Amino acid sequence: MTIPADLHDLAPVMTGWRRDLHRHPELAFAEHRTAAFVAERLRACGLDPATGIGGTGVVAVVDSGRPGATIALRADMDALPMTDEGGRDWHSTVPGVAHTCGHDGHTAALLGVAQHLAAHPPASGRVVLIFQPAEENGQGARAMIADGLLDRWPFDEVYAFHNMPLLPPGTAGIRTGPVLNGYIIWDILVEGVGGHGAAFFKAVDPLQAAARLAVEISSIAGRYLDPAESGLVTCCSLQAGSSHNIIPASATLGGTLRALKPDVLALLWDRLQQACTGIAALTGCTITCRAQAEVPPCVNHPDAADHAAAIAAQVLGQGRVVRDHPPYPFTDDMALLLQAAPGAYLFLGQDSAMCHHPAYDFDDALLPQAAAIFAGIVRHRLG
Repeated sequence: MTIPADLHDLAPVMTGWRRDLHRHPELAFAEHRTAAFVAERLRACGLDPATGIGGTGVVAVVDSGRPGATIALRADMDALPMTDEGGRDWHSTVPGVAHTCGHDGHTAALLGVAQHLAAHPPASGRVVLIFQPAEENGQGARAMIADGLLDRWPFDEVYAFHNMPLLPPGTAGIRTGPVLNGYIIWDILVEGVGGHGAAFFKAVDPLQAAARLAVEISSIAGRYLDPAESGLVTCCSLQAGSSHNIIPASATLGGTLRALKPDVLALLWDRLQQACTGIAALTGCTITCRAQAEVPPCVNHPDAADHAAAIAAQVLGQGRVVRDHPPYPFTDDMALLLQAAPGAYLFLGQDSAMCHHPAYDFDDALLPQAAAIFAGIVRHRLG
């Protein structure tokens, strides 16, 4: 394994950063402490970060002062609305909020890269360091782009990584082509007429309509999607009622639909809306289906994936890079940056509970690995 000496020595510091962030998780677009933490450390290594991009995003530039390409490196910063059940000494101090997806580790690793590059800038071009808010709700990258990210800090290539419990520790997964599903985050409001539980005949029960709709939603992919295609619709929330003898006036459902192809996303979205229309006609309820966010599939450029794989092999060792893993069913709005410029999204294996599990925790051993791969990509592309 080849890790630059300064990044090897910085590993305990990155671990400290990561655990501090883990103790103080913040939800999408509320990453105020996290953004201040990031900006403070960027300034400490001589960089001049811009803050408040897309709400709470932070951007800094390492400039060689000589002509050349621009490489962007991106990390996400937000946590999840979950309870931390990991039981570590650095557990979340914020009730109901936890870094159970590893964004604390992504941020700490990119801060390590920033310190390394500030001391050892590339021979040409420049590096744009992007600390992005609100990945979990699919809106952060779009917000930064709307706030001028691509105009103020244009880049020629872009790279990011994610921890991956589906891969063995010490390995990297770097695939060419589609790597993650696109998705639509949706919510549904079911409105009826509330009343007494014993006088149900005088009510229009939205709970029963929502329950029927949840069952119908679970069958959409199996009933309407070509088995040769990849796609799924998941209902993750159903809220209704407050008492055993009160029929509520409304109910809500929420979830996602995902696919590797835009036309499959469109098909699933159309079928979801048709299900709402059908259940509304059947029950007499008013049903409104709304898209909260939409993210395209995440697609790696062949050349960028090859560059990243070559560097990962240097860092982790030959034979430790998996090039043929299947696309994962998850989603990341890194996809929007990959639409703006060629690049690659890579995965680093760890042995742990799955992301979004209440006991999940980022593996600190990944910090110097990820930082070394990012730094190696910069050296490979910019000298």
